[in-house]
Amino acid sequence: MNVLIVHAHPEPQSFTAALRDQALRTLEAQGHQVQVSDLYAMQWNPVASAADFSSRENPDYLVYALEQRLGVKSQSIAADIRQELDKLLWADLLILNFPIFWFSTPAILKGWIDRVLVSGICYGGKRFYDQGGLSGKKALVSVTLGGREHMFGEGAIHGPLNDMLRPILRGTLAYVGFEVLEPFVAWHVPYISDQAREEFLVAYRHRLEQVADDLPIEFPRLSQFDEALYPLG
Repeated sequence: MNVLIVHAHPEPQSFTAALRDQALRTLEAQGHQVQVSDLYAMQWNPVASAADFSSRENPDYLVYALEQRLGVKSQSIAADIRQELDKLLWADLLILNFPIFWFSTPAILKGWIDRVLVSGICYGGKRFYDQGGLSGKKALVSVTLGGREHMFGEGAIHGPLNDMLRPILRGTLAYVGFEVLEPFVAWHVPYISDQAREEFLVAYRHRLEQVADDLPIEFPRLSQFDEALYPLG
């Protein structure tokens, strides 16, 4: 299996980085091929703009998704996007590894998503959910956060964590066709003991050793809807 880990944390000694390293060790020990995109170390540019294209179909008005489609065909898309897109298409499993910032992803990871999930390849028209351009691949989100587990759930102060992760799990990964696995979550990590952190690392290793057998979260399938995308039945 080919695995791409996209890591987004500004501190190289962070526990999020320890999760990245655990994933790399575990997956390589199983014989998988692994590439890592460390966005902060790469100084990844998160800003989607006209500068992403060396030439444009419409130089007077930027429709970013349209220029993405044409830019890939004409090879006018920025080299850093093309490199990450090649990694993404190579991968059978994508792992997004990041801390929760303000109920969301770090901006640098959002910028990777904006620039690399290219229209015309990853999605477009009715190529979404199970018909998305990345169908047949799997995706796993591994996150760290400062909150305690009891703060997340039905009736909890912050609500269910998967509601918070909905834009990434459903609106991004499932939308482009990934089979999305249940997230791996390390709770309260800035405040727990080294032993507790080690327990999270061990749990993550066990999870990754069985990742090929993980069942994905259920999301809509286009066969459940008519041509106008009204639900059938």
